Amino acid sequence: MDQQHLHVAIAAAKAGATELMLRRHSRVVSEKAPKDLVTDADLAAQRAILEVLDSAFPDYAFVGEEAGKTEPLEAVRRGEASAPPCWVVDPLDGTVNFVHGLQNFAVSIGLYSGGMMRLGVILDPVYDELFTAISGGGATCNGEPIHTSDCDSIDNALVACSFPAGIDRQSPEINRFVDVLEHCQSLRRLGSCAMNMCYVASGRLDAYWAGNVQPWDSAAGIVIAREAGATISRYDGGPLDDWNPKFCVSATESLHQQMTSLLGRH
Repeated sequence: MDQQHLHVAIAAAKAGATELMLRRHSRVVSEKAPKDLVTDADLAAQRAILEVLDSAFPDYAFVGEEAGKTEPLEAVRRGEASAPPCWVVDPLDGTVNFVHGLQNFAVSIGLYSGGMMRLGVILDPVYDELFTAISGGGATCNGEPIHTSDCDSIDNALVACSFPAGIDRQSPEINRFVDVLEHCQSLRRLGSCAMNMCYVASGRLDAYWAGNVQPWDSAAGIVIAREAGATISRYDGGPLDDWNPKFCVSATESLHQQMTSLLGRH
């Protein structure tokens, strides 16, 4: 991946963000499934993003949360050399926050190639923060380098998590939540996977886990967090699967071992 890909992804994110902000106070809301919301802003933002990406790279594959393009080509998933690069897009990560007028939402654009996520762009249009990374090039916020915190003990860690829509009290996620809550300094649910990963990357959070998100939620954040020095794996410590992102991301290796030891119990 190179600067051209990064510039195009940034332009696409800004186009999507424009659609979100235009509809922020007049969105039309419906349900894809119980407690799983979608708005006209999600759909308009994805169309705007796809138009920018397709105009620059018409032969690339595309996976996005809305409009039916939710599964990668098998060749892409397997990382075959002949597979085209694949954009992985969430036009509005944090839809419930957006619907309720909360400020924690973002546009997220990742690029998968050669068996891994290699580029990430996440734009927070409310606070005007643009997080970017290319594999091997470090991570930035508004052009300035970012890095994880140096937190190495869960006792001192500010942690975030994500829950699925319509969670049942018997879910293992409840037990994971309680286990981490008992050990960490404090625990948050902020409502946006993409922003949580950026906050770990920039040292605002020390760790974050999610056992229920989709590839478009985490694609860009995986690159940004990794390039900022974070440790990331499956939440039980196993290898990360970009297309089945049940993961934990932590500021340091020591903290990560403590997190995955707790999360892996259930």
